Amino acid sequence: MIENRQNLEVRCAELGEKLAKIDEVSEKMLNEALAVLEEQGVYAAFLYLKARYNNVAGKDVAGKFLGVCQEFLGEVFSLGQRDPLEVAKALARDLDNLLFARELLRTAFVYARYHVKVKEA
Repeated sequence: MIENRQNLEVRCAELGEKLAKIDEVSEKMLNEALAVLEEQGVYAAFLYLKARYNNVAGKDVAGKFLGVCQEFLGEVFSLGQRDPLEVAKALARDLDNLLFARELLRTAFVYARYHVKVKEA
């Protein structure tokens, strides 16, 4: 399942920093996406970003997460899927992968929130 278990926390922090550097990403956006993720799951979080923030920021957040997710869950991407909703469906086929991806995304959103706060200070 997971080829490289080292430095997950560091990778999530790096992803959070990248997310915070996206021009249109705000603390509000991250808080909302995090709330949807925690209450409804990965698919709902991507769907929310697409529905509410279907601009460059929403697409960039999903794209950057997919890049990190691919590193740890490569088999999910063997079909060549780059659409976040399709990837979320593929992740749902294996509960371990889904829960792992959810935790990665949650941690990255939390770090991104902190990076946005630092940027605004």
